[in-house]
Amino acid sequence: MQKYLNIFDFKQKVDYKNEILAGLTVAMTMIPESLMFAILAGFSPLVGLYGAFIMGLVTSIFGGRPGLISGGAGATVVVLMALMSSHGLEYVFAAVALAGVIQMIIGFLKLGKFIRLVPQPVMFGFVNGLAIIIFMAQMDQFKVGVGDAAVWLTGPAMYTMLGLVLFTVAIIVFVPKVTKAVPASLIGIIVVFLIVYIFNIDTKQVVDIINQDTLPGEELKSLSGTLPSFHIPQIPFTFEDFKVILPYGLIMAAVGLTEGLLTLNLVDEITGTKGNSNRECVAQGGANILNGFFGGMGGCPMIAQTLVNLSAGSRARLSGIIASLTILMIILFGAPVIELVPIAALVGVMVMVSVGTFEWASFKALRRMPKPDIFVMILVTLITVFLHNLALAVLIGVIISALVFAWESAKRIRARKHIDENGVKHYEIYGPLFFGSTTLFNEKFDVQGDPEEVIIDFKESRVADMSGIEALNKITERYAKVGKKVHLRHLSKDSISLLENADDIIEVNVMEDPTYKVMVDKSRTKSKNKDPETKNPFKLWGL
Repeated sequence: MQKYLNIFDFKQKVDYKNEILAGLTVAMTMIPESLMFAILAGFSPLVGLYGAFIMGLVTSIFGGRPGLISGGAGATVVVLMALMSSHGLEYVFAAVALAGVIQMIIGFLKLGKFIRLVPQPVMFGFVNGLAIIIFMAQMDQFKVGVGDAAVWLTGPAMYTMLGLVLFTVAIIVFVPKVTKAVPASLIGIIVVFLIVYIFNIDTKQVVDIINQDTLPGEELKSLSGTLPSFHIPQIPFTFEDFKVILPYGLIMAAVGLTEGLLTLNLVDEITGTKGNSNRECVAQGGANILNGFFGGMGGCPMIAQTLVNLSAGSRARLSGIIASLTILMIILFGAPVIELVPIAALVGVMVMVSVGTFEWASFKALRRMPKPDIFVMILVTLITVFLHNLALAVLIGVIISALVFAWESAKRIRARKHIDENGVKHYEIYGPLFFGSTTLFNEKFDVQGDPEEVIIDFKESRVADMSGIEALNKITERYAKVGKKVHLRHLSKDSISLLENADDIIEVNVMEDPTYKVMVDKSRTKSKNKDPETKNPFKLWGL
């Protein structure tokens, strides 16, 4: 059998060994994270594992790019915690399904492309914030108890836990220097598991996470279960109940798509390939709809597990499918073994993931980045770390970056002035005319001192919005009040289109340019100007 075979994409070569081993490694790191977030939100362990299985399988097959791993992510689960405490699990399932519908609509409308508007400083801040969150989340494993009642391990328990974590980290660091045949993370998990089992070392295991909130006398929980079954969320189908789940569905959809599409962009950069953001939106939405009707907690792409997958050598969809099926097999058959996996081994893997996730190059970039970009990067990182609200962090970063861009663009508008042999004054405009530059634009003109006829040349400029059009209207009015005439010249196609659309509410004079082919669209002419040589609008060709 050939080493490389094609799967899902006839142009892509797949190394089956790498994909299978990567999938097994991803499953080992995904299970404890899904369990922890499920328990934190008040769900049963199986709700977390069902969510990881359904989310991972659907998005691996139908998602926007190979190599991207999805599961029961904390970013989306945190959104649902308040709904769980106030209305219960059935409302959570309904909100997850609604979030999926919203995500699919966004994908079908092809709105995923707007993730391109996220600037690089925001990406740096997002990734660095996630790396810090991943690292800080591992500190909880050095505690016993739940929530505010959790206390740090002490004495031999702490030293054992710390020693096993460092041993796992050492394996992950040094094994690749010897062999890359098997992912170092998987080797680390297996070796530490065998050491703990053979020498009967007393340390935290997966089963301890599952039962950390179990009271004395209660039946111990287990990962063992059956196949997820179809279940319609049992909530009243009324408008009032819809208003309860709608805000949670919207926020979950936004957070999931934000984290997912940014992770997709990150994988694009790492692999040097291009994913499909709209396809990812549809796949993520479909997976969450299934989660809502099959008892999963929902989720989105998981950056930590995705980086584990990529570092293990995966570049295809197969690893995600293997990871999902592994989780299902564990639910059905392998729970007794997985429950004995030491938490220290998984913490060591995640610590190395956080180190690999952090954009260390951003420190070097600080010396070259403009100060506003540095501010945006640090702000996004802080919001991500302290508020754990990825959507808010990215939104604020994009808004600030857009305002900075608008301000810098506004300062770039210039006007070169000269008077020709006929006594006509020319203003040659450089830079875009939009809401941010209208004030500077109006300051360029000497209405009282200019001759009787003025030409404003837009060969090196363009009218970008209605604020720019209103600025043109105001400047022509100022000249008209003193009996002077203004012509607009070299307007671009989109600028002409804007003028046509605004023709009913403003009046400007557009001058025919002798160096361009110009045709008057008489069927659409509505100009208030009585001069036949300056009728508006025009269709310009060749611009």
